[in-house]
Amino acid sequence: MDRAELTTEQVLKRDIPWETYLSTKLITGTGLQLLRRYDKRSESQRAALLDEDGPTYVQVFVNILRNIVKDETIEYVLALIDEMLTANPKRARLFHDKSLSNEDNYEPFLKSFLLYIYQFTFLIHFFRLLWKTNWFIQEKSCKILSLIVSVRPTSQNGIVSNGETSHSKSTFTTIDDVLKGLVEWLCSQLKSPSHPSCAVPTAINCLATLLREPSVRASFVQADGVKLLIPLISPASTQQSIQLLYETCLCIWLLSYYDAAVDYLSTTRVLPRLVDVIKGSSKEKVVRVVILTFRNLLSKGAFGAQMVDLGLPQLVQSLKAQAWSDEDLLDALNQLEEGLKDNIKRLSSFDKYKQEVLLGHLDWSPMHKDPYFWRENIKNFEENDFQILRVLITILDTSNDPTALAVACHDVSQFIQYHPSGRIILSDLKAKERVMKLMNHENAEVTKNALLCVQRLFLGTKYASFLQT
Repeated sequence: MDRAELTTEQVLKRDIPWETYLSTKLITGTGLQLLRRYDKRSESQRAALLDEDGPTYVQVFVNILRNIVKDETIEYVLALIDEMLTANPKRARLFHDKSLSNEDNYEPFLKSFLLYIYQFTFLIHFFRLLWKTNWFIQEKSCKILSLIVSVRPTSQNGIVSNGETSHSKSTFTTIDDVLKGLVEWLCSQLKSPSHPSCAVPTAINCLATLLREPSVRASFVQADGVKLLIPLISPASTQQSIQLLYETCLCIWLLSYYDAAVDYLSTTRVLPRLVDVIKGSSKEKVVRVVILTFRNLLSKGAFGAQMVDLGLPQLVQSLKAQAWSDEDLLDALNQLEEGLKDNIKRLSSFDKYKQEVLLGHLDWSPMHKDPYFWRENIKNFEENDFQILRVLITILDTSNDPTALAVACHDVSQFIQYHPSGRIILSDLKAKERVMKLMNHENAEVTKNALLCVQRLFLGTKYASFLQT
């Protein structure tokens, strides 16, 4: 069977010749006795053994992973550990027991999956035909490591694996080594999945655990990992895709607590994607984590204005009218609603317009056709060397959205009408050539507004007021 399709249940049906490893001194006599007591026992029997002497069994498992290189045996021990942790995730704390303070319990797992990555990266030309990626080992090692790391003691500063301090001269694997290795592997899986259907969900699942760590957030941003999450944020229908969507949104929520990640998110279309998700999702946990993300981002940068432009106030009211059982979600909706109201009060109409233009999300919102808006704000267009006007012209040149093109043409013509030097300024900015190209656009709305804009460019302010849309 292809190892990429192996399951824990299939692996655990194997019979491992533990006595052979004793004769070659790869395991000890005590280790063999413990394995005989544990292996092939019922779940209740194994649970009793772990309750009685869990750290000792953990030490046996880790020693096997460290000393034995045969894939079948490594897979078997990883399956035993995976089964143990799946039954009770709190057992991950056994790896941090004080009795194991002299053991490097991270290194075998780190080696198990990074070995394959480094071989593939540096020896790809030689190993393409000879070497097959062992997805089972990679997946189990990553999941187990993520869980072990997530429950490690944090009572002391500078602590690394199993009691060593960051000032120790020991060769033990430090927590920084572990986290860096995990982040590298997770990003590699999001970029080039080792398994066509399992690699991305596995990577996201582990990230949803690891991004609770501030240092992992920093490493993930430095590895340019945030951009790898954005394409995964889209409405889902199947149970598997809903879980992937939920965990991806959970990652975004965790990153919303880290300023460098927030700065990067502000350059993406993450908000429109998240809005589409809650519009199309009835899963309470998905809606909750998205709303909590909005609440975190509301006061940061231009996110508040963008939320208003995306119609989030109305969407929040609609969500509040639904029957949710989660009190955290209801509280978050109330807080978000109040925050959006405060945001709207703080934002002037030109602030909203400016954010709309800078984000490239032009639509026929009321201000575009409001004479009062143009009379009151026309001088604001002169800020930063006519920055907003320059962006409008860039939209004319680069956008493929007919609505954005039509609105941009309309706003340029409004600038001519209301600014005393509008025609001269736009001529200097080479706007005429860009608008004229749109006069033959396939969309009638674009053509109409481009024609009006060109007429005003030629006629000037004196006659422009006679031309009405």
